[in-house]
Amino acid sequence: MADPARARKMADRIKEIVARRLDKGLRDPRLGFVTITDVRVTGDLQHASIFYTVYGTDEERRDSALALKAATGMLRSEVGRNITARLTPSLEFIADAIPENAEHIEELLREARTRDEETTALAATAEYAGEADPYVKPRELDDEADDEFDEAEAR
Repeated sequence: MADPARARKMADRIKEIVARRLDKGLRDPRLGFVTITDVRVTGDLQHASIFYTVYGTDEERRDSALALKAATGMLRSEVGRNITARLTPSLEFIADAIPENAEHIEELLREARTRDEETTALAATAEYAGEADPYVKPRELDDEADDEFDEAEAR
């Protein structure tokens, strides 16, 4: 098992190499606007999971996934030439769901804001069901006890 710091360094290096190669371009017309978001390398440095996002429609995402799958061998060779490791890790491309998750979170926040506004509007026109302050305060008890004591003495 390799040092976790070494695995992180290798992941960062692989991310840089693959991103640079994708920036130069592949000869595959299916490849869209791909962004490498993260790379994770296993503890034994044998496998790298590359997370990516694609800007565009669902069809462009599918086409880009196919293009990356087809280019995996070439990208692995590129990684092997540019890292200093005995073995070149196998590469796996995984579509990152960050944009979809971010949109879902934004939708939930919009809904929460709407509900807060509705609650605030209801609270502004709300009235108490009973007295405004139904709780007896300790001082009021002392005052009432003193009044009862004074009445008892007066008798």
